[in-house]
Amino acid sequence: MVDDLFNLIPNGRMACSTLGMLEVISILLRQYNGKRLARPAFTQAMAEFETEVASNSQFVKTSVDDALLKAAIPLLAKHNLNASDTVILLSAVNLQLSLQQKGDNLILCAADKRLARAAMAEGLMVFNPEIDSIARLHQLLGVSVSNPAQE
Repeated sequence: MVDDLFNLIPNGRMACSTLGMLEVISILLRQYNGKRLARPAFTQAMAEFETEVASNSQFVKTSVDDALLKAAIPLLAKHNLNASDTVILLSAVNLQLSLQQKGDNLILCAADKRLARAAMAEGLMVFNPEIDSIARLHQLLGVSVSNPAQE
């Protein structure tokens, strides 16, 4: 599903907070260390992440600084999130505000249910690659599906 996401959206239209990048690597390591991801798959996933996101100058990375951390504090209690998810949420909310000024919208890709619920409460569109379908992704992107078998 994430591959479909990367195939449908140009790199310059995708963004990730620097903290979110660490979260992705942490999840891959946890899957590998828990023996749920074989070494070849782990190595490939890490290499693809490095190429497609971390080292890709077209892929937008949002910074985390002290001002963002301080501004995220009220969201902790409001949504009962952990610290990193709260920072990711505020980064997404801030990016959404910036995009709306340009007539565009953000779709947050998140598998964490509490983060997704909080993001929707903050007015963000959310795509969960673990439970949403490709048809849902197309709907969020406003892309028509040319092959009904993809739904």
